[in-house]
Amino acid sequence: MPSITDAATLGDGLRKARELSGKSMAELSADTRVHQRYLNALEENNISGLPSRVFAIGYVRAYAGALGLDEQLAVERYKRETPDVSVPLQAPTGVAFEEVRRYSPRIVGGILIVVVAVIGWNVFQRVSLIRAPQPSDIAEVPESWSLGDVPGQSGLRVGAPQPAPADQTTPVLYITPGLEAQLTGVDPSDTAAVAAAAVANAPPVQAAFNPRGAVYGASATASQVVLQARKTGALIVKLSDGSVLFARQLAAGEAWRAPIGLSGTIDVSDPAAFDVYLNGEHGGALPAALTPLSQLNTRAATLARQTAAQVQAQALAAQAAAARAAASTQQASMVQAVSTGQQTLAR
Repeated sequence: MPSITDAATLGDGLRKARELSGKSMAELSADTRVHQRYLNALEENNISGLPSRVFAIGYVRAYAGALGLDEQLAVERYKRETPDVSVPLQAPTGVAFEEVRRYSPRIVGGILIVVVAVIGWNVFQRVSLIRAPQPSDIAEVPESWSLGDVPGQSGLRVGAPQPAPADQTTPVLYITPGLEAQLTGVDPSDTAAVAAAAVANAPPVQAAFNPRGAVYGASATASQVVLQARKTGALIVKLSDGSVLFARQLAAGEAWRAPIGLSGTIDVSDPAAFDVYLNGEHGGALPAALTPLSQLNTRAATLARQTAAQVQAQALAAQAAAARAAASTQQASMVQAVSTGQQTLAR
């Protein structure tokens, strides 16, 4: 394809390029989405047949692009051949250079005069503020400033510096004597009993599900079983009718959430490469390469019921302990009231 600069005019170059490409005017109009009369006007250098200058430049760019020509070069040649008469010509830069050079010594001299004046004024101000040394206004030196012991404090000696006090911003927790033993049944002074109660009441620590990559399958609120790849492995989930629900090579950290109540079979390349999470807690590795999904969903539902039962039992135990503590407090108050009444009658 010849360059757009080889032709005498822009229109001649565009027409020659179109003829060499073998495209008709209709095909070129369909490619550029420009009406044929505007394309004919460009080839004939008919500026009056074109719309505004902005649209004409866009047509030139589209025409050149459709033929594989340099779009920017075509646009620049169009601007040179059809200058914009609406923009007034600007005077060339540098016409007043002689004027500037004529007045430059005066300008430089004025700037130097101003700089010298500012510097002189600052020097004058500093010199005028300098004062000669004046004698001290102290008429008598205090006795405490003299060498020797201070009168009345001859026995005062400065010892070694003491360490800073310990930083304490939190007050010490006050524990009502006997109250903790009544509420928990454990004597706080017995360290062995306190440690045993803490171990017995501590919940089991389990690894929670931590997504470390893409998570496929159901949403977090619609799933109780999650399979996470410990290392790269293939995971295929087949439904009961034999169709494949999910099949993917999971990288380490990626996971798949199983929908609740789904009946299917999990087929993996390596059972040890996948961890099972039931209700967000780690449930071990997959038991086998082929695992029924209903088995995992049943385990998750059973664990959820057990957890709910434990929470309810703990809540009931806490309520019972609170009721016992309240009854003990009320009984102690009644005994104290009776004792006070008997002492009053004895008097």
